[in-house]
Amino acid sequence: MTLFTTSKILFAMFLWAICYPLITVGIVYAPHITFAALRAALAGLVLLGLAVAMRRPFPRGIKIWATLAMVGFGATSLGYIGMFHAAEYVSPGIATVIANSQPLMAAGLASVVLGERLTAWGKVGLFLGFLGIVIIAVPRIIAGGQDSYVIGVAYIVLAAVGITISNVMLKRIAGVVDPMMAIGLQLLIGGVPLAIVAGIVEDPISIQWSITFVSVLLALALFGSALVYVVWASVLNEVPLSSANAFSFLVPIFGLAMGTMFYGETLGWPEMIGIVLAVIGVAVVTQKGIVPSGKFSRQPIDTST
Repeated sequence: MTLFTTSKILFAMFLWAICYPLITVGIVYAPHITFAALRAALAGLVLLGLAVAMRRPFPRGIKIWATLAMVGFGATSLGYIGMFHAAEYVSPGIATVIANSQPLMAAGLASVVLGERLTAWGKVGLFLGFLGIVIIAVPRIIAGGQDSYVIGVAYIVLAAVGITISNVMLKRIAGVVDPMMAIGLQLLIGGVPLAIVAGIVEDPISIQWSITFVSVLLALALFGSALVYVVWASVLNEVPLSSANAFSFLVPIFGLAMGTMFYGETLGWPEMIGIVLAVIGVAVVTQKGIVPSGKFSRQPIDTST
């Protein structure tokens, strides 16, 4: 893995880390699913508009469109519903632990769908990364005390499963479909179910439009959705999914760092130990965790249909 690729992955993890704080600010001004649908629509239209203006090739073939639909339903429909609703029920510690089980689920699914195989070191690295996140989150879980945590856990699991499926499907079309076109289309496709649900169960016109809400919406749509997914799609064209996904264990660490710098949060020994374990886990997976590329098949989508 080159230094440039590693830098792109770290940048993507940072962009994902800032999404949760922005969502918690934005849901005060708008119904949850309506907010999610607006984020998806704005990001998708911006990317699709840029792709068309730059004359990027349009996807062709039933299999390609079916894959894009699965990516949209997983990453945008399920992922956004889970993320936007979880903040209402779940303490940050529980959300962190469950959300960051996604690399473990993705590694298992990637071995079946993509032919990627983890070495023994890779399995150890993923375990260390997840253990580090658990250790970071334990004090917050103990301090949570929320009676409705089961509902929140269900939403986080929903988001993690959706993102897992979308990552594996996105890897299958990496290098086959233009990243900007693919991400723009999947956001719009995935936003359709969100808009339908919002129209049925919420009051979309109840949004409290303000400078704060518009700023948060633009930041989430342009940076937390459009930019980060284009960067992520380009990464998946260069490295195995399991190797790139191991960096997801760093997202809570970025969150803790931002909390320390901007909100006066302090880091205790559990957090420090967890950070060290997570970093070691990522290093092990990226250096020794994946069977060399000549020994696994990515199984790209056939574009002939």
